[in-house]
Amino acid sequence: MSDTVTVREVLDRLESLADPDVRAGMAHAGINPEFAYGIKIPALRALAKEIGKDHALAQQVWDSGKHEARILATMIDHPKWVTEDQMDRWVEDFNSWDVCDQCLGNLFDRMGRLAHRKALAWSERDEEFVKRAGFVMMARLAVGKKGMDDADFDSFWPRLIAEATDERNFVKKAVNWALRQIGKRNLALNARAIATAEQIQQIDSPAARWIASDALRELTGEAVQARLHARE
Repeated sequence: MSDTVTVREVLDRLESLADPDVRAGMAHAGINPEFAYGIKIPALRALAKEIGKDHALAQQVWDSGKHEARILATMIDHPKWVTEDQMDRWVEDFNSWDVCDQCLGNLFDRMGRLAHRKALAWSERDEEFVKRAGFVMMARLAVGKKGMDDADFDSFWPRLIAEATDERNFVKKAVNWALRQIGKRNLALNARAIATAEQIQQIDSPAARWIASDALRELTGEAVQARLHARE
């Protein structure tokens, strides 16, 4: 696309990629199909590569409110120009797990210490997908930020315990995801994650018991233990 691509042109391209069959199947994957075209992620990534990075365009595409347009916006924006205000505005627009996860994985987890701070702040919020964003951010940081010290995760443990009783599916799965990913970074964090999971397991809550048992199954399993010991 040219340097003068407009939001209208982007939306027209998205409309041309729309697939009713994909849209019909979105609800079965737990994705909110409202305002959706029905476009798979590889097609969005190809379009994002064609457009290139464009912060101003990303804002306009996001503001269209279209489901895949918002995912595309996270792909064409650049973390250099993202502000804390933008992060807070966009996270409040999350209405589906895939928009949440794509935004964090494509853009927000690249925000350095601000990403760490937002993980904590959002995990304390009540809104389902804002809270999910907090724990998905923790998981993303655990996976992608190799330069983080073990101590950088200290503030996450109390949040994981405090929110383990949230029965909402997309929250409890994110809590579990964060716990497992932190616990797979190294042996020290693995031991801390196992201890945290055991603490969560004692909470009288179906969500807490599921989070803990699922995490413990993986974190104490042969595959994870062998990989971590091999690294050490």
